[in-house]
Amino acid sequence: MLGRRALVFLLVLMATAAFVFPQVRVQAAGNVVTPGQVILDPLPGTPAIGLPGDTIEVYPAEGVSVQSLQIVSILHGPYDLQIVGTEGGVVRAKIPNEAVPDVYFLVVRSNKGDVAIPNGLWVMDRAPTVLRIAHGSDLHVTSGFKMGFVCGDYFQKSIPEILNYCNNPIGMHSYTATESFMTYYAMVGSGGQNVINLIISTGDDVDTNGDQEGYKMLNRAILYATAAGTPLISIKGNHDDPPTYYGKYVGPRYFYRVIGDFLIIGLDSRGEERHPEMEQLQWMEDVLKSHPNKTVIVLVHHPFWYSTPDGKWGGTIKGYTAFDDSDWKALTRFVSWDWEGSKGEYEDIARYFLQMVEKYNIRLVLSGHIHNDKPVLYIDKNGNEHWFWTLTATGAPDKTSNPPSETDKGLGYTVPSWYGSQVVYVYSNGTVEFPLAGNVLHDGISSLPVPQKFVVFRQEGQEGTAVQFFNELNESVSGPLVIRIPAGASVDPEGTNITYRVVAEREIAGEKYMLLNVTVPRGVGQITAVTKKDTKPPEVSIGYITPSKPKPGQRFSVYISADDNVGIRTMKVQIIVDGKVVKELPAFSVKPSEVKATYFTEVDGVNATTFTIKAIATDFYGNTKEATYQVGTTTTITATTTTGTSSNEGKGICGPAAILALIALPNLLRGRK
Repeated sequence: MLGRRALVFLLVLMATAAFVFPQVRVQAAGNVVTPGQVILDPLPGTPAIGLPGDTIEVYPAEGVSVQSLQIVSILHGPYDLQIVGTEGGVVRAKIPNEAVPDVYFLVVRSNKGDVAIPNGLWVMDRAPTVLRIAHGSDLHVTSGFKMGFVCGDYFQKSIPEILNYCNNPIGMHSYTATESFMTYYAMVGSGGQNVINLIISTGDDVDTNGDQEGYKMLNRAILYATAAGTPLISIKGNHDDPPTYYGKYVGPRYFYRVIGDFLIIGLDSRGEERHPEMEQLQWMEDVLKSHPNKTVIVLVHHPFWYSTPDGKWGGTIKGYTAFDDSDWKALTRFVSWDWEGSKGEYEDIARYFLQMVEKYNIRLVLSGHIHNDKPVLYIDKNGNEHWFWTLTATGAPDKTSNPPSETDKGLGYTVPSWYGSQVVYVYSNGTVEFPLAGNVLHDGISSLPVPQKFVVFRQEGQEGTAVQFFNELNESVSGPLVIRIPAGASVDPEGTNITYRVVAEREIAGEKYMLLNVTVPRGVGQITAVTKKDTKPPEVSIGYITPSKPKPGQRFSVYISADDNVGIRTMKVQIIVDGKVVKELPAFSVKPSEVKATYFTEVDGVNATTFTIKAIATDFYGNTKEATYQVGTTTTITATTTTGTSSNEGKGICGPAAILALIALPNLLRGRK
């Protein structure tokens, strides 16, 4: 017999083989490569930036010879980039004068293979006078299971807790939250309400640094947003450390980008060290010296401040300077131990950083990590304002519930949080504004309710693509939307209830994309693009429950396997006692980026020893299929559609082995822990 570790490893391999995440790539001479195997920079999280006619730099990976560079978007190109020289291994290439401003795939052909990198080059129409930033952080995308539950302003970490506030909560897998955040700001940025022109993520992009599939999922979300015309810049966090896959899929450890009068510096505060090393800060000062008279924005995952005179969760620190010994000593009571050390062992690093903030008049420092909002305004002795904005988690459910649950209160957390983001305007003269947030210097929630109140579910089946929207904002949302479609698919008005206009279609790197302009009204909406009208019901089977024999009143979980040719819109679970429905609960996919997935729900106890569990799956065309599971008798699983009934006694597609593999996968993939 297999040992326990060997068995778990085998199950993980089976689970990994079952869940395939598509990735934009080019295949050349039978050689398939990841972005970072060809070039180190730019990558999907660190695009090259320039105007038509500008020269960009491309950093090949070791042993790679770049043969040609090309850019293409759904609307524009392809354009060939002229390689004008190579110095120290760095390839310099000119953006064609005729290139239309857009966010492009960068197609690299090399001796090691070819790759198409989404968000590879941002071609601007002019140098911006204001950066309108959509700030997200702590996306924690995972190929495993990481989910919270939302309902309007409410956020809770379990289904029974959120059901105290509403009957129809929304499940927010970390991938769902990430894609919703990026999709929303791409819509209101490029051609929509024009609220922002750049998306920024400040680290912990993926939940586990060794989760390669998680990074592929992240790149898919980046693709959908940036292909719609809004660029993204990202830095690494401690969950991305060590950068086993981060450097292959997202970007370098630290970097800088010049955007007209703006200088963005992305730092790496590493893993358990929780602050940049001295050599990195010296590099930062060299960058600052060589780019004078720029408005500087610094991105670093771990926040610099622990508290302020106004409290732990934000406020103003005023009238000090890091260049004065007595002032610095007074400031240390506010500085985070992550930067200074619990005994001041990293004091030189923390002080050096703050001195640079003052010396070079850095106007904005964006961070994350703590999964709560913490805005701090540091006004130095000369009266210069420096914003240190720390954002709640955009994707991870590991945050304080809203309202705080009893568990949160028991741990000492009473400040609520949610799935949030922030819009920050930085002007070329250094002015920083939070135009949508009002007064931000207070305890509690300062972030905006995106994706909390704008949720996007995307399903891609063999015969079509479906996107579902939950818009609980106070207005409709309009702008570009990119979907991936199978060959021959077109938007079906019969399966669509939002306003849309098809702008363009194009195949890039072997995958076909459609660019639309859509208006998503308040409420629930959907759009489908199919090869033919969908009359096929979903497949559904209840795999098992845990515990397998719940006692009356005992909480238990139900696991369901489902699949569809286009996508599943809803999954419900009914508890039936003596022929009467006593509970009806929503069920949620643990793989929301896939059509074929496991769904689950939590039942807060049934006052009976014998009862029936019924799962009801409905697709985007209203086709429905049911499956039942008997508890307390000989187990029978039955599936029913409008056209017939089939029965599999004691069998299910999703059993304990698949769930065990799903749970074990992130832990076995973790490289650091």
